[in-house]
Amino acid sequence: MNAGIFKIKIHIPENHSLKEKRRIVKSLMSRLRNQYNISIAEVDDHDLWQIATIGISCISNSNNHVDQIINNIIKYIEQNYPELEIVNHEIEIMHGF
Repeated sequence: MNAGIFKIKIHIPENHSLKEKRRIVKSLMSRLRNQYNISIAEVDDHDLWQIATIGISCISNSNNHVDQIINNIIKYIEQNYPELEIVNHEIEIMHGF
């Protein structure tokens, strides 16, 4: 079994309130959860209007599948949320536990 842990920091430049940020982030997380069957949560920067840090995890029996899911998530965000800017992302894949 292999697990992928992925942390992504997103900049929302047109955002002007925490309420609007929550709406955008919840929509994004819901769509990613449904599309890729992953665990996802906002993990940091809760009080910042224009920055969101999201943690994602997925489990598979194949390293390639975990890597493919993570890459597809990045592409999905870039293609479907052009108003968001991916500032940083960190990936950790744990093998055979």
